[in-house]
Amino acid sequence: MPFYVAGIATGTAETRVFLFFTHGNRAAPFQQVVSPPLKCQPGPGANAEGATRQNRERFLCETHPDILYLWPMNPFELIKTSPHSKARLGKLTTDHGVIHTPIFMPVGTAASVKGVSPRDLEELKAEIILANTYHLYLRPGTSLIAKAGGIHRFMNWNRPVLTDSGGFQVWSLKDLRKIKENGVEFRSHLDGSKHFFSPESVMKAQREIGADIIMAFDECTPYPSTEKEAEHSLNYTLRWTESAMKYLAENPPVHPYRQLFFGIIQGGMHIPLRKRAIEAVKALNPDGYALGGLSVGEPAELMYEIAEACTDSLPEDRARYVMGVGTPWNLLELIGRGIDMFDCVMPTRNARNGMLFTSEGVLRYKGGRYSQMFDRAPDPNCNCYTCRNFSVAYLRHLHHSKEILAFTLASIHNLHFYLNLMQQAKNHLAADTFEPWAKEQIVRLQREVCGDGGS
Repeated sequence: MPFYVAGIATGTAETRVFLFFTHGNRAAPFQQVVSPPLKCQPGPGANAEGATRQNRERFLCETHPDILYLWPMNPFELIKTSPHSKARLGKLTTDHGVIHTPIFMPVGTAASVKGVSPRDLEELKAEIILANTYHLYLRPGTSLIAKAGGIHRFMNWNRPVLTDSGGFQVWSLKDLRKIKENGVEFRSHLDGSKHFFSPESVMKAQREIGADIIMAFDECTPYPSTEKEAEHSLNYTLRWTESAMKYLAENPPVHPYRQLFFGIIQGGMHIPLRKRAIEAVKALNPDGYALGGLSVGEPAELMYEIAEACTDSLPEDRARYVMGVGTPWNLLELIGRGIDMFDCVMPTRNARNGMLFTSEGVLRYKGGRYSQMFDRAPDPNCNCYTCRNFSVAYLRHLHHSKEILAFTLASIHNLHFYLNLMQQAKNHLAADTFEPWAKEQIVRLQREVCGDGGS
């Protein structure tokens, strides 16, 4: 029977192949060294739309016909670039589904998007969510998630998942961590226990979690930082990225599906360092690229400038992801500068704190002016579950009563708003009308909604 290849590391005299063979209802990995190196070509069923994992794009091995390589080397397809800006339409294929870019990823830090269920996320048409390695490593432990069959089975979410490496969370611990040449020693924010993250241990943890997209372990450059400080930090990230990819090449996967690896571009607010980082990571040929160290206190215009400079140098045939950003207008600005993927806690965190993003601007629904607006939806132009069924007066009442339902309804609305905004962006990109539409939205969405429904 054919073996399914999960990972390949090619040397001059041999190819090391990580294989899976089926045994009952489980897939068991093992490592095999193949000599001479594999020589592959596209096989039957390539590019079949809607195909299952077993018959999606295949690569047949000429030198070893018993080996069947299931995935294309580049999972990202650039469909279109706007004739008026860098904005792009794309498609990122994972083993748990296709992600259509530009895309926003709801944040489920601990394998749960706060206040909403996986069923809610499916109804919101979320194509991918994000979870965090640092938090899952501390609780419940990544080996337990592996034992459960990976994060998809653990949380009953059958669509793609991306895991952040935990680099930002460790960086944010400040007084509780110590950076060393081979990683970071830190104390848990939960109980003060001591731990150590290396690029290798973080890759092992992400392998156990089983996300479809896993991130390099990086050192987040603080803002502000001198060029010398930023370069010192960048050197850690570049060494750790190389070590991470070496670990992935030399160690078998835990779960029987492909995990894409994204490198992270650091360098602070210093464009020459960002350019150097891009060239160094490009040489490693990751599946995608992320811009880290943005939205860490710098002015928005500086963030846009750094993103613009980076997309000038990033490969066009790979997905581009800005980590931890941002407001709806931030997303539209960055899409116009060539960014494909975003994540942020803002939709759910702000919802819990009494703030909604609406088609008319920012609505702070805790205000007394809304207490008798029985006939007004939070956003009259929105068709989410919350706006179809509840008034802003009721939402305000729930919030002041500290009812959990307030957080759920507000989070559903904000997530719907973000995801719908990305769908509108895709529609306008397809119609070559993205730039004038985005320009109008960027102004409108930043307005404060008044109590009478005006702005």
